[in-house]
Amino acid sequence: MSYANVYECWKRDPEAFWMEAAQSIDWHRAPSRALIDERAPLYEWFSDGLVNGCHNAVDRHVEAGHGERTAIIWDSPVTGQTRHTSYAELRDLTARFGGALARAGVGKGDRVVIYMPMVPEAAVAMLACARIGAIHSVVFGGFAANELAKRIDDAAPKAVIAASCGVEPNRTVHYKPLLDAALEAASHRPDLCVILQREQETAELEPGRDHEWHAFQEGAEPAKCVPVEGNHPAYILYTSGTTGPPKGVVRATGGHLVALDWSMANIYGVAPGEVYWAASDVGWVVGHSYIVYAPLIHGCTTIIFEGKPVGTPDAGTFWRVMQDHAVSVFFTAPTAMRAIKREDPRGDLLANYDLSRLRTLFLAGERADPDTVDWCGRVLNVPVVDHWWQTETGWAIAANPVGIEPLPVKVGSPSVPMPGYDVRILGEDGGERPVGELGSIAVRLPLPPGTLPTLWNADDRFRESYLARFPGFYETGDAGYVDEDGYLWIMARTDDVINVAGHRLSTGAMEEVLASHPDVAECAVIGVADRLKGQLPMGFLCLNKGCDRPHEDVVREAVALVRERIGPVAAFRHAVVVDRLPKTRSGKILRATMAKVADGENPAPPATIDDPSILSEIRSALEPIGYAGRR
Repeated sequence: MSYANVYECWKRDPEAFWMEAAQSIDWHRAPSRALIDERAPLYEWFSDGLVNGCHNAVDRHVEAGHGERTAIIWDSPVTGQTRHTSYAELRDLTARFGGALARAGVGKGDRVVIYMPMVPEAAVAMLACARIGAIHSVVFGGFAANELAKRIDDAAPKAVIAASCGVEPNRTVHYKPLLDAALEAASHRPDLCVILQREQETAELEPGRDHEWHAFQEGAEPAKCVPVEGNHPAYILYTSGTTGPPKGVVRATGGHLVALDWSMANIYGVAPGEVYWAASDVGWVVGHSYIVYAPLIHGCTTIIFEGKPVGTPDAGTFWRVMQDHAVSVFFTAPTAMRAIKREDPRGDLLANYDLSRLRTLFLAGERADPDTVDWCGRVLNVPVVDHWWQTETGWAIAANPVGIEPLPVKVGSPSVPMPGYDVRILGEDGGERPVGELGSIAVRLPLPPGTLPTLWNADDRFRESYLARFPGFYETGDAGYVDEDGYLWIMARTDDVINVAGHRLSTGAMEEVLASHPDVAECAVIGVADRLKGQLPMGFLCLNKGCDRPHEDVVREAVALVRERIGPVAAFRHAVVVDRLPKTRSGKILRATMAKVADGENPAPPATIDDPSILSEIRSALEPIGYAGRR
């Protein structure tokens, strides 16, 4: 069946489409219907079904005779360790840890905060929560104590599961002192903490509150899988980059299982038993959806990678992992591939590895600029598929559905909307924009299964944040357009569309041009305040390793490129060369924070920033050309 036919099947009868998809999931009690709309616009899916997430991710594969199949490969170049865990072993690990949690009083509906590095125990903790009906909330390991405290107060967990430390290429991150500081600052007091002691650092435990990981489980009865309602929250995930109280995205169990399993077959085109690797972190949505849950639900082998795209030990580490573990489908962020490209522009390190099993590379998380997509396709010699989704949606809004029908690639576009997503381009007045015209990207309600039904304990905030601006639609916060073939083009966050003398311009379009310069490895464009035109674009350029050309020559050529390809209307006159860009720990460029620096403000570093010192470097780069305060 073609993509067009599949999409039309969904559009013609969404209820039948999703009820059929739900048959791939093991239900304790099958749902009587898919969509529950009595509380619209707070929609639910499969609410009257009974199901268990851990059973579907682990136990059912063992029961089907696949217990010896590898479920998890842990590959940790920062510690020099590798470990394989079979589905049968994973069942036993989750049952034992779930039993220990239950013995300690954690049950259905209780929250558990997980604050761990990229180790298999993080997945065990998540799945053990799902096993007993507890709601996990994973916080990125190493997150600042005050931010962890906010999440503890909002989720009010009965237990916190953490590790003694995280391991980076050149340092050890002291998790336990961060957790202690967070618990001191938080108003809520969990009943207990479970600490995985790593050999790189042993943490001091608080008597009566803290329990060592292995000792905590001694003598516990293995837990059975507890059936929960389809609308029961599987987890809470706090969005990165928020100000004020954190926004806890809720993921309901039933829809999450159905959508993720559907996506593995139809979007990623991967089969049970194959090795699927998403190079992200369990603290982010990609880690929830495509490191832990989706691959295991689908019966694949997933990889938990504790390392970096460069520096562990070099820019060939991704290729080494793919070779060593026979990866078929790989998913990472464009920023990771740009880091590799910057270190190894010609892809010379690939000659050292056999990637013959690799079939497809998927990119998401930041806009995949055409230069990066072209480079990946050229050096890897496999299809490169950009796709677009959000923490809130949990899976792709738009993609090239490789498992249904690989569509013609349009480099720079994440291709077409997936079933369940009725995507529209809206103007400020809420009216639809014509084909090819830039506007706000919105999705007609209801959103499909697997997306957020609301925010944790904040229905009103959910409506205000996502539904209020365009009634009847979910506002994505991204700007873009749809072309004559129905392909979606994501050009910027709505906040990154700048107004230059009355012209609404996409910073993404300018970044696309700058990235095409042969010496530019990575770039960002922001809008800076200007008395005459309101805003002007400002470019930041990171150059390829080994580029020794004068910076002023590269800047002059980059400015000329934008003028040539976009035109004088862009008023693009200024760019600076910097060594690195400020990013979140998940790799998103902090453009809004950069704009505040350029406009002379002294913004507090966002909680999610990877390295706060970069803001000083940005300010220093701008001062010689008269910015960082110009009005």
